Amino acid sequence: MVCIAAFIILALIGVFVALISIFKPKVGKAYLKAMKKAWGCLWKKVRLQKCETGFKDDVKNSLLSKVIIKHPKWVKPLSIIIEVFSIVIVVVAVWAILTAIKSLLALWALGSCNVTKPSACSLGAEVCSIDESEPSNVFEATGRWFTEWGEIFEAIPDKFKTYNADDYDFAYISINNGEVAGLPVVVDIFDPGCSVCMISYRNQKDTGFFDTHNVRLVPFAIQDADDNYKFKNSEIVVRYMFASEQYKSDLSLYIIDKIYTGKNSEGLSYQQKFNDDYSREEAINKIESWLKEAGVDKNGVEKIREIANYPETADKMNENREIVEKQLRVKGIPTMIIDGKKHTGLWKPGE
Repeated sequence: MVCIAAFIILALIGVFVALISIFKPKVGKAYLKAMKKAWGCLWKKVRLQKCETGFKDDVKNSLLSKVIIKHPKWVKPLSIIIEVFSIVIVVVAVWAILTAIKSLLALWALGSCNVTKPSACSLGAEVCSIDESEPSNVFEATGRWFTEWGEIFEAIPDKFKTYNADDYDFAYISINNGEVAGLPVVVDIFDPGCSVCMISYRNQKDTGFFDTHNVRLVPFAIQDADDNYKFKNSEIVVRYMFASEQYKSDLSLYIIDKIYTGKNSEGLSYQQKFNDDYSREEAINKIESWLKEAGVDKNGVEKIREIANYPETADKMNENREIVEKQLRVKGIPTMIIDGKKHTGLWKPGE
């Protein structure tokens, strides 16, 4: 292990040695000589051959040369410490390489370098991430590490897959009050509390995207592994959207349009109010006031409230969650199925 650890350390300091050797060529020659020996040892290890003991001894002797003279009794314990330290260096280096490979594969296959907490990956698309709960102990963390590899390998075939909106049995809302023949079908998965979803919706509305596509809006309230909702009132908004759509078409679109584009008398966006300020009761009252604005009478509002609390409405939400997280393996939203592909992240004009 000593020669492998030496190779790793020499590789890490190579850049600095290269700079120093410009002014002190002897340093560069000594480095290349040591690097050649370390590489030879590493190459033999890869081929399951024994390393030359000479290099290992050279490393130890160079580290212990002063100790041998002054404290000869320390040589043996320090030699053991060097061996242990070498093992630690090798283990950390291997773990770092595997983690880097895993992160790159995850970024390519899943759109985020962090599988279970996409929000921690700054290299991924701009999304509202679907994070899993943090492991509570080292055993869970170790198990999670291996599970992430499984998720990555399962997702790799999806990169070469052609997606068809009709292959997924979503509970959705049709934005055109029924689909128009000849227009391409798009599935748009969003969370009412997601700011990225709000920007995507505004972009689509402003560019006429809804007029040129049959958009199936899939309201989705992000939850973690412990079933906690990411955004405070998304669950009740989704319930009322499904209930309103069942009562009368376009009512649910009226609700989400208010949340994504509307502001209160103080100039604050309604999405911000729903996420940060409104209690559940206040959120319900606001939604029901919008329904009245849209022409729904008192009896109609009561009926929509009743439908929102149906077990069937909760079933729709659970079925959508199963499709989004298990079948599509989505790690963040908004996510769209468009032109046979899965597009995750902010939708921009021209995409």
